[in-house]
Amino acid sequence: MSNLNGEKPAPVGSFQGITAYGTYDMAGNVREWCWNETGKGRLIRGGAWNDFSYMYGNRTQASSFDRSEKNGFRCVLYISPEKLPETVFEPDLFEEPIDLYKQKPVPDDVFKAYKNQFSYDKTDLNAQVESKDDSAEDWIKERITFDAAYENERMIMFLFLPKNASPPFQTVIYFPGSGSVRKRSSENIKDVGEFKQNLAFLLKNGRAVVYPIYKGTFERGDPKLAPIHTGDNSHLFTQYLIKLVQDLKRSIDYLEIREDINIDKLAYFGFSWGGNWGAIISAVEDRLKIPTLMLNGEYDMTFPFETTVKPMYDLLGTPDEHKVLKTYPTDHFIPISEQVREVLAWPFVITRPIVPK
Repeated sequence: MSNLNGEKPAPVGSFQGITAYGTYDMAGNVREWCWNETGKGRLIRGGAWNDFSYMYGNRTQASSFDRSEKNGFRCVLYISPEKLPETVFEPDLFEEPIDLYKQKPVPDDVFKAYKNQFSYDKTDLNAQVESKDDSAEDWIKERITFDAAYENERMIMFLFLPKNASPPFQTVIYFPGSGSVRKRSSENIKDVGEFKQNLAFLLKNGRAVVYPIYKGTFERGDPKLAPIHTGDNSHLFTQYLIKLVQDLKRSIDYLEIREDINIDKLAYFGFSWGGNWGAIISAVEDRLKIPTLMLNGEYDMTFPFETTVKPMYDLLGTPDEHKVLKTYPTDHFIPISEQVREVLAWPFVITRPIVPK
C-alpha cells in the first residue's frame, strides 16, 4: 500500500500504507537521509518509488554529495530529546567481515563431495505444458510443470519465447531477488517489477527467458524457509540451498527435451539474491559456461563492494579475459539503461552465458 516499484514520487499521504506509529510514506516514495555516518557517506532508509519492495527494510548509503532524485528527508520534532539514547546518532558500521582472500580453497576431492550434494537421480520429468498465452506483443508465455528432484514435489516454470526470432533460441535462466520469497502467486509474473526491468529487454532482443518458481518462492513459499533464505549455519538451510540449485538443474533438464531451445547457449542471470547464488550454481552446473559479467553498485550495503563484490570477482576462477566487473555510484540497484546496454553488449552474450548481479 506504499509507493514502491512505482512510476514517480507522489504527494505525501497519497498512499495509505501506515506504520504502527501513525506515519505515512516511511516505505517508498522517496528514500530518506539519516544522520548516521556510514563507511562511504550517510545512511539512507525506506526505499524509493522505483526500488523493489524489500528495500524499505534494507539499510543503504550514499555519498553526502549524492543528488539522486530518489533521495528525500523527513523533519522530526523530538518531544523529549533528553530521553534519546546517543546510540541512535552513532555511525552505522558493519561487523568485521570475513577476509575472503585468506580463505584456503579445498582440495579437488573435497570439492567433488560438495558438488555431489546437488546431484539427483534423473527420473522422468512427467512434464506438462499447462497453458500458453500469446497476448503480449513481443513474446509467448508458457506455464510448465514437471517433477522436482525431491520429495515428490512438482516444479513450476514459466518459459517466455520471443516472437521476433526463430528457434532454436538462445536462452537466459533467471534467478530472482528475495522479493519473490514474500510473494504468494506467480499468476501475473510478467507484471512483476523484476520481469519488466531484468527480462523484458532480453525477449525483445530475441532471447528466450526461463523463470523457474524456486522452492520457497511465490506459491511454493514456506514460512519455515523465509527467515533463512539468505543463509545461515543450520542444516535446514543447507537442505534448502540444495533444493534451490536442484530446481535450476531440473529446469535445464526440461530445456534439453525442447527442440526450440539451443541447449549449448544457456545463460544464467542472477539478480540480488540470485546473484548471490550465481557462483555456487555455475560451479556445480556444468551446462553453464564460464564467461561472467558482474554489475554492482559501489555503495551497496547488502553486498558491500570491498568485502563481497571485489573478492568474488578476484577469486572467480574464470580467466581474466572472460570476466568483467562494472561498478556504478549507486547502492543495491544499478541504472536500468546501463544494465540493458552492458548485458546486450557483453561479447559472449550471443554464444556464452552471462551472470549479471
